[in-house]
Amino acid sequence: MRVLFIGGVLLNHTTTAFKNNVGNGSGSQLFIEATHLMLHFTRMGFMFMTGLVLVLNYYNRDNHWLNFWKKRYISVGIPYIGWNAILMWFATVTAGVAISWPDYYKNLIDAIIHGNKYYMYYILVTFQLYLIFPLIVYMFKKLPKHHTAILATSAIIQLLLVIGIKYWLPGVDRDSWWYLFRAYGMNVLVYQFYFIAGAFVAIHYDQVDKFIEKNHRVIGWSTLVMAIGTVFLFFGNQNILKLSMSATESIHQPFIFIYDTFMIAFVFWIGRQYAHARNNGLPKIIDRMVSNMAKVSFGIYLVQTIPITLLYGILSMIKVPSIVMLLLLPLGYAFVLGGAFLISWFCYKVPPFGVLIGRPQWHLTKGVKKYVRNNESIKQTVKE
Repeated sequence: MRVLFIGGVLLNHTTTAFKNNVGNGSGSQLFIEATHLMLHFTRMGFMFMTGLVLVLNYYNRDNHWLNFWKKRYISVGIPYIGWNAILMWFATVTAGVAISWPDYYKNLIDAIIHGNKYYMYYILVTFQLYLIFPLIVYMFKKLPKHHTAILATSAIIQLLLVIGIKYWLPGVDRDSWWYLFRAYGMNVLVYQFYFIAGAFVAIHYDQVDKFIEKNHRVIGWSTLVMAIGTVFLFFGNQNILKLSMSATESIHQPFIFIYDTFMIAFVFWIGRQYAHARNNGLPKIIDRMVSNMAKVSFGIYLVQTIPITLLYGILSMIKVPSIVMLLLLPLGYAFVLGGAFLISWFCYKVPPFGVLIGRPQWHLTKGVKKYVRNNESIKQTVKE
């Protein structure tokens, strides 16, 4: 599931790069714009996976939440700060602008506080989730017979949120609002259903697996119909509601919420079919490829700005008809996905860069403990 979601994220951002490099008003531009909403399930899929994995790891533990916060904020905080710094330097250099270090540090601090550069919004939302995660665990444990009611209530709240965001919020002056409410895409509450759904699936994994397997045809066909429906949603937003392009392609819409939910369930089913195939003679090369991409999926997300920026530069130098540019999209996608994977794999394999993708090769505290144990062992041997 991680591989499919991260692949979708990069495809989403790659198509945006191509949209900006085809002719304005061309059929190619309209095609990319009209189909773009199909790809917007990927952000919500990542939110779902975050809730799922956290609950799988921590729900049945005797947790010390201070240790949880320390571990999570350090392991994710270092890549967050590190890549903000690296990518800001990279963006400045590729723009051909001389670095003014006072301005650089000022902009870096602003980016870290607001999470509004280089697709880092997901990590800012995750930081908020870590803060309230103990409350989510407490809620599910305190109400063991009401988990379905919790999920249903969360879904209703989510539906009301996206209705309000689409039809009410645009007419409201938000300039005086707190940043996390003004920039609602950074607010954990806007994604609450997907975290709750991930937690629910983690706790009731077998029941959910059986339900999806039993109803996978309905889920699959419904997902396909709704994917096509996003095209009609695009034209309805543009021609009937007269929305701006950014509002037209917003992920915070009632129809998209329902589509995302079905898509996540369908991707879950695809993942389970992969697991069955892996247990029944799947070629090792495919299993290795999927496994390696899954290992560095977080890293791919973090470093994607580098190949995407390079792609923008390459496309700006190519002067071809719009239809030819559109046909080059698969090559552009392969460049972005391959480039992001190679950078992440380098970090994964070469110390100490693993810390930049949340997979450190060296753990200082473990090293100190091992050193102390070895010293004690040597002393004991000498005495004997």
